[in-house]
Amino acid sequence: MVMELALKGITKQYGSKRALDDFSYSFEEGVYGLLGPNGAGKSTLIKIITHSVKPTGGEITLDGDDIFKQKEEYRKRIGYMPQQQTIYPFYTGRQFLNYMGLLKGEDRKSLDDKIQFYLEKVNLISVADKKIGTYSGGMKQRLLIAQTFLGDPDIMIFDEPTAGLDPKERIHVRNLIHDNSAGKIIIVATHVVQDIESIADCIVLQKEGKVAEADAPDKLVEKMGVDPDQGLEGVYMKVFEETELK
Repeated sequence: MVMELALKGITKQYGSKRALDDFSYSFEEGVYGLLGPNGAGKSTLIKIITHSVKPTGGEITLDGDDIFKQKEEYRKRIGYMPQQQTIYPFYTGRQFLNYMGLLKGEDRKSLDDKIQFYLEKVNLISVADKKIGTYSGGMKQRLLIAQTFLGDPDIMIFDEPTAGLDPKERIHVRNLIHDNSAGKIIIVATHVVQDIESIADCIVLQKEGKVAEADAPDKLVEKMGVDPDQGLEGVYMKVFEETELK
């Protein structure tokens, strides 16, 4: 049975502002790029999917079951990398990953090897035993990316994962996500086209709290009548009516 995370008519109201407006989409196994400019409602959507906030209206089901009724059972199936870098400054990077791994139910015997593996993948081995308070913003970002994979979650959600990373690290992160995507639902929220075009099975373009378009990158290019040389950048510019990418 293919896993399905279905969102139906999701709305979120903050006072007079509607951050999400009848957002409906079904995510199945694969890598999804949630693409849109700042203010499109991407982070709000992610907070709802990860149980951080409740929607004003609509429903979300995982394999037919309401996620808000599943509670802890659902949360255990989620790996989440938030934008905010709120990490314990007096922990070392290794201690933080150990703590997160145990919270996610990792076996103590195999956890050390997993931590070592992901520290290598995000290029933090050299600072693994230093206090997180001494880390740069980019290092903290990579540490948050590493913890997302612990617990072998069925659904992984990354909110602007490459913000603040240099070009080389951005490529490493893209490869890490792609290489660990089999049998999982992975959602990468970003406003940077290059971060997702090469690894996404499907692009969901979010505009003003709604789904503007959704399809495979090459199909979006064809559907929108964009020059193939422009690729997804051309689609982005056409959908969001911007003359240059942010």
